[in-house]
Amino acid sequence: MAKTARLSVLTSGGDAQGMNAAVRSAVRAALERRAEVFGIFEGFQGMIEGGDQISPFTWDSVGGVLQQGGTILGTARSPDFLERSGRKEAVRNLLLQGINRLIVIGGDGSLTGAQVLREEWRTLLEELVAEGRLDPSVKEEYGFLAVAGLVGSIDNDMFGTDLSIGTDSALHRITEALDAITSTAASHQRAFVVEVMGHHCGHLALMGALASGADFALIPENPPNLDEWEERMCSILRTGREMGRRDSIVVVAEGAQDRHGNPISSRYVEEVLTKYLGEEARVTVLGHVQRGGSPSASDRVLATLLGAAAAEAVLNAKPGDEAVLIGIENNKIVHSSLTECVEHTLKVGSCIHECRFDEAMEYRGKAYRDSFRILRTLIRANPRPPQPNKRRLRVAVLTGGAPAPGMNAATRAVVRMLEDNGHIPLGVKWGFRGLIDDDIQEMNWMTVNGWAPTGGSELGSSRKTPEGAELYAAAQVLEKHQVDAIVMIGGWAGYHAAHKLYEERHNFPAFDIPIICIPASINNNLPGSELSIGADTALNSIVEVVDKIKQSAVALNRCFIVEVMGRYCGYLALMSAIATGAERVYLHEEGITLKELERDIELLKQGFQQGKRLGLMIRNEAANSFYTTPFIAALFEEEGGALFEVRQSILGHLQQGGNPSPFDRILAARLAWEAVQRIEEVASRAGARRYSDVGAVCLGIQEGDVNATPLYRIPRLMDEVHQRPLEQWWMELRPLARMLAQPGPGFFEQSVLGQADQN
Repeated sequence: MAKTARLSVLTSGGDAQGMNAAVRSAVRAALERRAEVFGIFEGFQGMIEGGDQISPFTWDSVGGVLQQGGTILGTARSPDFLERSGRKEAVRNLLLQGINRLIVIGGDGSLTGAQVLREEWRTLLEELVAEGRLDPSVKEEYGFLAVAGLVGSIDNDMFGTDLSIGTDSALHRITEALDAITSTAASHQRAFVVEVMGHHCGHLALMGALASGADFALIPENPPNLDEWEERMCSILRTGREMGRRDSIVVVAEGAQDRHGNPISSRYVEEVLTKYLGEEARVTVLGHVQRGGSPSASDRVLATLLGAAAAEAVLNAKPGDEAVLIGIENNKIVHSSLTECVEHTLKVGSCIHECRFDEAMEYRGKAYRDSFRILRTLIRANPRPPQPNKRRLRVAVLTGGAPAPGMNAATRAVVRMLEDNGHIPLGVKWGFRGLIDDDIQEMNWMTVNGWAPTGGSELGSSRKTPEGAELYAAAQVLEKHQVDAIVMIGGWAGYHAAHKLYEERHNFPAFDIPIICIPASINNNLPGSELSIGADTALNSIVEVVDKIKQSAVALNRCFIVEVMGRYCGYLALMSAIATGAERVYLHEEGITLKELERDIELLKQGFQQGKRLGLMIRNEAANSFYTTPFIAALFEEEGGALFEVRQSILGHLQQGGNPSPFDRILAARLAWEAVQRIEEVASRAGARRYSDVGAVCLGIQEGDVNATPLYRIPRLMDEVHQRPLEQWWMELRPLARMLAQPGPGFFEQSVLGQADQN
């Protein structure tokens, strides 16, 4: 092997938002490891053509690409690569550059091609040597090909990762379109059929329908059960209209089919709606708009993590190691056999083609199956009638703490699932303040119609915690309305109030009921859950604004100090820094020192002297009580002199506003489903009161699944002074963020060594 490792990066197949972020991360992580990096243009076709299509990349080659859609490397279908002769030419061109480590970003076809190339590498190399087209020495130096694959595909149809690069961005496009179509459909009382991409995977259709509040969805893995599904679908839509809905939205996956394997096209669904509903329907085929545009915050972060991991994998690979797929499962980076992942992916396609739909759903995983069950409940035109012998629980639903996008989606899901299970939802206005003041009213299926896409909280929220006589008043209200359980959707203030009721259950029997907390906070500062409803929306709001700020700064040689919310929790600051490529992030967890500010000033001055046009620093709002955003801006402005201007941007409450992102809407539905299931389980187990010990819990996402943390444990998991969890998983990403933001490979390491020499 050559003294300096060389690796190449290519993108292939259909483009997906976030590919550039993955390329940037892989290139910089490899350069940080002192490897030499080559970018291959136009996918496998560029590998076959060689020459300028395989070019060395520097640190700056991938600067400014994080927010760009598409792929800077380009992509192309390559019929030549399907032939052995084409792959032989590709091997020769790689070895002429001394490259035997490859990162491929693409779908299952591209990753399969990379695996084939790896398997044939040795024999193709030997043929090239025998033909005199390569020097014999390459057989010892480059006798194997190390391959790491990243799934870059909006379809999310590949095994080995919970989410593929580009899927979240595509869902953003779909949800935005469905929200817009819903408003025009409601204006005209019209039915719309919306076709989304996904090939033979229904992920985009399923999640898009779940996020948007659509009325019906058709996916390849689970077609309608009945041969008369057309009439059944129209019956649901007709009943919805009779109950007061003004719009009818049907989402169709491009690979949808019936139980007999016959395709179900969007045009056919249009004809069905026109026939059975007796009204004109409209079709919208979203097409390639789903692939275009800037990547979402989630895709930027995901691609960044996967790209760096891929670089590490190929640089650490040894002869005999199999090709790996780098994915994310249960919120952790995982390495899987590329061969096995491709095989499992093809099995799902075979199951769908052969109409073995139960197997196809099984292969898609638990989260997919749960989402399908949730959607089937939420799209009902009306709830199922209560069962005669089943006890009807009266459940209070409220939002507590600061508003967070997605609270309405969670409330809607809880109300509908409760009513569908035969229970009576009670809406509490203004959080725990409303509980004290008896501001409660019964809710029903249509009360929450249209709530899924809206931000804020229609119920209203407050940070009130009952104290003293207020506890007695709250207990009286619960007794008056015969409340059997409470679902609280909110942040730390809501958790604190719920815990207060739990602690007082011995004094007030009315509090001895199931109390379910659902995390909703843009700060993502709640224990027991890796992610809170609202945090993803806030992060996307920050990224969208910062992208615009960067354009402004580039035009005028400016440095911007951007202040984001989060109180004493650095989640929003750190993740937005990763997603925007900020040069520096100031966190309360790390603090700020004058020495660090002096270093940052010098870095900015050196950069602008060498032609830099943009400076971006992100500061958590509570990072330091003395070194405030205005102070840092004034300091940088004074020291920067004529080199650059400095501006501050305090984003404020725009981070709490706006319509919730698809991720937050889907998360809200998942947690709501679990809340109702838990209430039913606890109630059936208890048979009487005195069940708050098992029923008082905080739900959350842990390692990819919904888990429950007992309410009494919450204070033990918190830094209550700073209102943040004792364990903050995102702080593990700090070294990666620092590495990617440095001016060049090894910069901070050299800086530390230089300071040591001076000392």
